[in-house]
Amino acid sequence: MKIHLRKLTMRESAIEKKDYPFSITCLRGFNELAFTSPITFFVGENGSGKSSLLEGMACAIGCTTVGSEPVKTDPTLGPARELAKHLKLEWSARTHKGFFLRAEDFFGYAKKMNQIKMEMEKELANVDQTYTGRSAFAINQAKTAYNNQLYDIQHRYGDGLDARSHGESFLTFFQARFIPDGLYLLDEPEVPLSPLRQLTLLALLREMVNENAQFIIATHSPILMAFPGASIINFDTSPIGPAKYEDLEHVNLTRDFLHNPSAFLKHL
Repeated sequence: MKIHLRKLTMRESAIEKKDYPFSITCLRGFNELAFTSPITFFVGENGSGKSSLLEGMACAIGCTTVGSEPVKTDPTLGPARELAKHLKLEWSARTHKGFFLRAEDFFGYAKKMNQIKMEMEKELANVDQTYTGRSAFAINQAKTAYNNQLYDIQHRYGDGLDARSHGESFLTFFQARFIPDGLYLLDEPEVPLSPLRQLTLLALLREMVNENAQFIIATHSPILMAFPGASIINFDTSPIGPAKYEDLEHVNLTRDFLHNPSAFLKHL
């Protein structure tokens, strides 16, 4: 198992910054963060800053993005790019494999893949019409580029990401795109996943960790947080820092609710 990104440090130049995202409490007190496990979870309430830091890291790394514009031009990542200027990365082994994914961007990606598929099928039909009377060789040559793109989509995603439920398409995407030695920054990947599918994702994470992949994941899911040996960074403390699974509010609240839901619902 390999840890590619070893440490993240906030440069002293960030101290003078007062605007967003530097105004977020966790970033005002942030100094450095060491990554000691192949899987690190960022955990905290909405607005705690875990996604903001993850986005800043993605920009600092120059990650490939999924379902959105590149980190250098995506207008929604403007504050993250400013944050990235003040982040220092320390590597044990620099990798250019992997990607950054926000759950909300995935659905745009699935739609885009479907549009490409439809366009390629339309172009193939146009070739049949345009090349009427031409040789089979000429027709096959004209179709090659379109067939290659369709084959690539079929090889990666089967009938297409849009042909499955959101949860199934999410897992299909991960199975197709996770590769050994990659660094993956995932923001709330559990959003479309049922509890059973989250367990499937855990198994996939284990498989990829054994192939020297590293994951940094912002999540609210107690199921994902339970990954054996994972590092958990709590963004609800100031400064942010390591936390034990059994001490997390997400875990205890979920456990208490499942044990006695009526105690939480009686005042509704």
